[in-house]
Amino acid sequence: MERKHEKYERLIARCKGLEPVACAVAHPCDESSLRGALEAARKKLIAPILVGPQKKIKAVAAEHKLDLGGLEIVDAPHSEASAEAAVRLAREGKAEMLMKGSLHTDELMGAVVKRDTGLRTARRISHCFIMDVPALERPLIISDAAVNIFPTLEDKVHIIQNAIDLAHALGMRLPKVAILSAMETVNPAVPSTVEAGALCKMADRHQITGGVLDGPLALDNAIDLAAAKVKKIDSPVAGQADILIVPDLEAGNMLAKSLTFMAQADAAGIVLGARVPIVLTSRADSLITRLASCAVAVLVANAGRAAPAKMVA
Repeated sequence: MERKHEKYERLIARCKGLEPVACAVAHPCDESSLRGALEAARKKLIAPILVGPQKKIKAVAAEHKLDLGGLEIVDAPHSEASAEAAVRLAREGKAEMLMKGSLHTDELMGAVVKRDTGLRTARRISHCFIMDVPALERPLIISDAAVNIFPTLEDKVHIIQNAIDLAHALGMRLPKVAILSAMETVNPAVPSTVEAGALCKMADRHQITGGVLDGPLALDNAIDLAAAKVKKIDSPVAGQADILIVPDLEAGNMLAKSLTFMAQADAAGIVLGARVPIVLTSRADSLITRLASCAVAVLVANAGRAAPAKMVA
């Protein structure tokens, strides 16, 4: 437990020396979302643009003694309008990242995925948890546990590539990707094992690039070297995975929450595959988790300047 938050602190430290990234904060109308944005600004991670009902934002700030410090507020009458205005700022290049405030996730993502006015790219949108698990030396990326419910094989290509690109932005040169199932052998009766085998072959043929893939792997032999050795798994990934690709949203959500509530892990989160990175905060998130999510988005935004995403009309 003495290492709790150590990995998040390293991520935040990686942002030192970088210019704060312009961030549209959609509907920060409660204390936790407004305080998180202001603290990220104080840490010089982001330059917030607060988007929402101006009177309500100022009232929340006054009630909780939060100093808005002359920050720009884009007035929007309600949460749906706040989401649309925040997305418009990103489309216009005035914001390089988005942050969810006190609105529902589907309201923000609904504005993001609109075909004519959203932020879609040639990539499928997916979510990554960046887990700080005290028992592990390294951060652990889990995808997708929040956006794609039952991803197809084609969807998983995008989910994996998004996660690999995220790992690169976080400083991992050649991340190890474990494609999870309930077993480590291909079994035609378990579709996720067949897909794992196909995805690995696609990586061999350079249809997925930038990482080392292996699967199917069960969770134990993906993250624990001793478990992998017991099962005599000869793999460059087994026991040392940086990225865990789950079969579906249900499995990913349970895995992330199990680590959070039974292994005292923290779960920073980011949405990838849109034109800009999107921080999806939860009201239950601690301040360090919110800051880590912002730091991850800042690193992704800086990486994106070198390779901007292709928009979909």
